[in-house]
Amino acid sequence: MSETTATLPVNESPSEQQELDKVIIRFAGDSGDGMQLAGTRFTDASAAFGNDLATFPSFPAEIRAPAGTLAGVSTFQVQIADFDILTPGDEPDVLVAMNPAGLKSNLKDVRPNGTIVVNSEAFIERNLHRAGYDKNPLEDGSLDSYRIISAPMETLTKEAVKETGVTGREVLRSKNFFALGLMAWLFNRPLDPTTEWLEKKFSKRPEVLNANLAALKAGWNFGLTTDAARTTYSVKPAKLEPGTYTNVTGNTAMAWGVIAAGQAAKLPVFYGTYPITPASDILHELSRHKNFGVKTFQAEDEIAGIGATVGAAFTGHLAFTGTSGPGLALKSETISLALMTELPLIIIDVQRGGPSTGLPTKPEQADLLFSIFGRHGEAPMPVLAAKSPSDAFAITIEAARIALKYMTPVIVLSDNSIATGSEPWNLPDVSKLPDISKPFLTGPNAGDEYLPYLRDPQTFARDWAVPGTPGLEHRIGGLEKQEVTGNVSYDPNNHQLMIDTRAWKIANIANDIDPVETDGDPDAKLLVLGWGSTYGVIQGAARRLLKRGVPVATAHLRHLNPFPANLGEVIRSFEKVLIPELNMGQLRHLIRAEYLVPAIGFNKVSAEPFKVSEVEKKILEIIES
Repeated sequence: MSETTATLPVNESPSEQQELDKVIIRFAGDSGDGMQLAGTRFTDASAAFGNDLATFPSFPAEIRAPAGTLAGVSTFQVQIADFDILTPGDEPDVLVAMNPAGLKSNLKDVRPNGTIVVNSEAFIERNLHRAGYDKNPLEDGSLDSYRIISAPMETLTKEAVKETGVTGREVLRSKNFFALGLMAWLFNRPLDPTTEWLEKKFSKRPEVLNANLAALKAGWNFGLTTDAARTTYSVKPAKLEPGTYTNVTGNTAMAWGVIAAGQAAKLPVFYGTYPITPASDILHELSRHKNFGVKTFQAEDEIAGIGATVGAAFTGHLAFTGTSGPGLALKSETISLALMTELPLIIIDVQRGGPSTGLPTKPEQADLLFSIFGRHGEAPMPVLAAKSPSDAFAITIEAARIALKYMTPVIVLSDNSIATGSEPWNLPDVSKLPDISKPFLTGPNAGDEYLPYLRDPQTFARDWAVPGTPGLEHRIGGLEKQEVTGNVSYDPNNHQLMIDTRAWKIANIANDIDPVETDGDPDAKLLVLGWGSTYGVIQGAARRLLKRGVPVATAHLRHLNPFPANLGEVIRSFEKVLIPELNMGQLRHLIRAEYLVPAIGFNKVSAEPFKVSEVEKKILEIIES
């Protein structure tokens, strides 16, 4: 079933329940209003119910953004559906606005005739002024085209929690659970998953537990007893493939991929990093799993983080480091060292808006060219990219496979949309993980002699010798190596040979990855090519158009250096190629340079992901031209 557009219908019959195939909800308020928590709990309740879903959280970079201002608004959007979906949706059907700023900064996105749930007590003169309102929008008629559900959330929350023992500012911290309870009533979400989470989370703080439970139930009861809406709605469980599902973010899936790669490689895992938004959650998750042989190291800076990781790779660990754009720049010299020493090492780059500190909490795909070319000298290395939160698991294992098999550092690209977004994931059978192990060398590899840069004739990878193995002592470092022996060499011909050898090793990986495949109309003249987090919007747009009989084909790249061996053949079989990217045309630049085709770019760097409707409109524009 394709993604469609719909609004919540208004039915004048009280107490009626209406069934929808999908709904898009956005929670919006101050950073301190708990919108991420409310959205996450609504999402988990929907996942437990069996809906397919996708989420997109967005929040300020500042820890204490100015309260009540547009800059301080935090949002969480979720789309739930009874069919397979790929994106958190375009325009929300429902906006939960906890204050005037949350309303003003998000109203433009709400679908015509949509529903707006507001905390009416937040719309006081001070808050209206901070948000830039001259008049109260709840009173001036500007919202007449929307259905408004207004609740005095602060008063009702205070009344609900007054017997729980919480006092002072703690009292109003539960109002997000009031909003959550109201939304659970409106969409017939079960309260049990949220109740169980609260009981586990606040088991040692019974007063906070009781306050949140009381607010949650008060929100539900407000909807029930006041007839806040004449119609409530339900979205049936989706018909997904059989299996055990969990709701997972990209960062969590990537952390689990790191653990699974260690198991598949039969190696201890080392993750050395410096905390940086939005990659930090990978470190947080890995630090909880020491039982799987995972060592985590929080370094004092980015350079120390990757320096320790290179050392771990040298000593026989499956070594990872994580970062975002600014950190990748700082790590570049040491990445070159790992490439020169030909050690297996995986660098995870969770992209964000740049340059410099840029937009730490907003999505962008602007590190592609830097990942491929951002090192001094001739230093090609593999670059891969996850296409969705759940795919982050598989792409991490694939990166480890390539790193070990070809004895090379590998960069894996994620981005803020994938890292913090979530979707249901059918848990894989871990007993079927591929064997990606690479045995350590235990003795001489050339008669009675050990030659550290003697290469496998198929992969051109050198052997992996762990320090301390008798007879396998060897020189390692950043100076150029003599062919085979690994001794320092300044010979011009040797340098040319080693440059060519390392480049050929990476280029040869193109023959060891899955060929690119196309979806959609096989007779289409237009191919929409994507990478990274554009996967969902490209597929969503293509589904809509194919349903209407518009011929379009799509393809998505997970291997970006080298490209799949058949990519040129695929591209040249179409008259036009469109490449949507959250940058100014980086993959387009590579495709034009490599295959000499006039690929068309569709680009934006506006600190927000593409909408399906935007890509759909661009496809139609090209086809009709």
